[in-house]
Amino acid sequence: FSGEWATARFGFHQPHSHLAYAVEVGKGGTRAILMAVQAHIIKYLLFERDTEDTHLERLCRIGRREQSEALAAALADPLWAAGGGRRATVCLVTTAIHILPSPDYKADTLTERLQLFEFFEKAAAQEFIFNHINCFRGEGSHGVILFLYSLLFSRTLER
Repeated sequence: FSGEWATARFGFHQPHSHLAYAVEVGKGGTRAILMAVQAHIIKYLLFERDTEDTHLERLCRIGRREQSEALAAALADPLWAAGGGRRATVCLVTTAIHILPSPDYKADTLTERLQLFEFFEKAAAQEFIFNHINCFRGEGSHGVILFLYSLLFSRTLER
């Protein structure tokens, strides 16, 4: 992965601002993934979240917790769909190395540290993502790469 991919994450604009609902998007190849997740975030905030605010007020009055809830839902939706509505796999980075370099595999200091978590209920996957949300939105988290790997493993390599 390029440096741009390595630093890409699901970072939001400031809470309680006019763009509180929006993820920060840079230039380059990660933009498409970020925009797809952004669509799910807006869908969640407008139509799935229970609140008294009008539709536009729902987008601008969210705090950090609501941003995290929206992101967890927005990541869980496509993972669950990729798993055929039966499963989702979430990849996180650990400190332990799970794959040793070989002639067929060149170490990249990220892939060999992935740990997979499999879920058979969408709500459980969403809760797990929420509990580990900084793995996707924190500085240096490789959040977009983790989501891409999670999509691939949710879909399965066979499919």
